[in-house]
Amino acid sequence: MDETAVRERLERERARVGGLISELRSEGLDEEQAAHSGDLTHYDQHPADQASEMFEREKDLAILEGLETDLAEIEAALQRLDDGTFGVDEVTGDPIDPERLEALPTARTNVPPARS
Repeated sequence: MDETAVRERLERERARVGGLISELRSEGLDEEQAAHSGDLTHYDQHPADQASEMFEREKDLAILEGLETDLAEIEAALQRLDDGTFGVDEVTGDPIDPERLEALPTARTNVPPARS
C-alpha cells in the first residue's frame, strides 16, 4: 500500500468534508442573522411552515454532525499515518485487509467474517 497515495486521498477528502461543513455552518448563520435582523418576511404565517423549517434545520444539523464525525475519522487516519500505525487493526494488532483500506481508508479494524 502506497502511504503517499493514501495520505493524498485522505487530504482531499478532508478538504472536501471541511468545505461541506463550512457551507452548512455559513448557511445556518445566514438564516440566524436574517431572523435577528427584524425582517418580517422571515416570520411564518402558518404552523406547517414552521414545522417544515424545523425539519430542515434538524436535517441540516444531523448532516453536519455526520460530516463532523467523518472529519474526525479522517483526522484520526492521518494521525495513524504519522504514528506508523495506519493499517493495523486497533483490536487485534493484525494488518487490516488492503482491500478494506482501499474501500475505507479510515478503517480502524478488520471486518469479522460473517457467520453462517
